[in-house]
Amino acid sequence: MALLYERICAHVLEQLRRGALRPGDRVPSEMELAAQFGVSRITSKRALEVLREAGLVERIRGKGTFVVRRLPDLTDLTVPLRPTPRREARSIALIVPDMSEAYGLDLLNAIEERCAEYNAHLVVRRTHGRQSDEEKAVDSLVATVDGLIVFPVHGDFYNASLLRQVLDGFPVVLVDRHLAGIPVAAVHTDNVAAARALTTRLLDQGHEHIAFVSPPPVNTSSIEDRLDGFRAAFTGRGHAYELTDLRSTLPGSTTTESVRADLDVIRAFRDRMPQVTAYFACEYNLARMVDRILGDRVVACFDSPGDSIGGPPYLHIRQNQTEMGRRAVDLLLAQLRGEEVPNLSLVPFEIVEAAPDFRQ
Repeated sequence: MALLYERICAHVLEQLRRGALRPGDRVPSEMELAAQFGVSRITSKRALEVLREAGLVERIRGKGTFVVRRLPDLTDLTVPLRPTPRREARSIALIVPDMSEAYGLDLLNAIEERCAEYNAHLVVRRTHGRQSDEEKAVDSLVATVDGLIVFPVHGDFYNASLLRQVLDGFPVVLVDRHLAGIPVAAVHTDNVAAARALTTRLLDQGHEHIAFVSPPPVNTSSIEDRLDGFRAAFTGRGHAYELTDLRSTLPGSTTTESVRADLDVIRAFRDRMPQVTAYFACEYNLARMVDRILGDRVVACFDSPGDSIGGPPYLHIRQNQTEMGRRAVDLLLAQLRGEEVPNLSLVPFEIVEAAPDFRQ
């Protein structure tokens, strides 16, 4: 006679085979399974643990249990389920310009936690936004790690070392942006759709004159795509303006002099374009600078941590950094297993309104 927890395992396995449960689907909780099968939570917890050890589900702290994204072959699986062989330890390098609470820390945490789940060793290297440091990091790390997750620096040219590794077939996944025309896996927000949605929200609020504010967008896909989305929102309505030559918020470029210079540029733009009532900054720190000069105008942006870092909470796009980081690790490990992976993987976003007590 099957043990009580094995009855639960057999039920879940049958659900997977029938397609009632699919990769990424939430599996009933310990409490739900205990009630459904009339067993104790100790028994249902044991069942979920056996399913996890068999490689069928994953348990995400604070969220629940979910079907793994890449299921093993279910044909020969029988109850009692057996643990899958322990994964071979992998070594992964994460190369990033920098990290902050405004953007990046949640991404890092997700990558670190996902690597721990897969028993993968993670090495983190910061480039401080310098392409030369990024090239050195790539060249030095490819000899010591199995794969790279890279958050590319802002720049006018692609990293030659990174391109060489991609073309040579070394496992690489990009996060936050992609390299146009280069066949490499990339995980990021649909920046065109997100920017268009945020700009449309401003237009719907009655702002007819809106300015997009950013560093130079050339060869930085996230900014290029956000600018494209901004422009697309004005079909048949409103008037678009662009201020895209600010540099002080770029990694490694923030100095007292550069900030003052950008503030002067923003102030001059405001004086030339008094009709603009809303400004769309491509990222949070730039939004803070714009807000400092414009005070009485509406400011929107990507990624507004607001009170968590002592700053104002703007109308903004919230990117799903956690999903971005987890998916980047999944794609890299899939490459290491010899699997084909898509070149583009988009993660969801949401529009978050400014706090009710904020002056917008």
